[in-house]
Amino acid sequence: MAMYLTRFSYTPETWARMIEKPEDRREAARTYIESVGGKLHGFWYAFGEHDGWNLWEAPDNVSMAAVALAIGAGGALRSMETTVLLSVEDTIEALKKAKSVRYRPPAA
Repeated sequence: MAMYLTRFSYTPETWARMIEKPEDRREAARTYIESVGGKLHGFWYAFGEHDGWNLWEAPDNVSMAAVALAIGAGGALRSMETTVLLSVEDTIEALKKAKSVRYRPPAA
């Protein structure tokens, strides 16, 4: 299964609702990813550009995209970005395959 890192930010309205009624969103996140056969590995809140970070495992990009689309369509987030994480082994395989790619720089 593939790993994904998601960065998200809530809307001001979502923060206001959570201040009024604090809620641990980890269980909700866990049910979303498990519904597509995946696993939640971590959920953190943060200071800075993004309000929170999630580490997910999903069977494939389509499954993770389905979760991201469903969450995004819910309206509670101002932004959400998902990065596909590569294992060291996959990166080494990509490096080896890169030798056979005949790249030509623009206007070269």
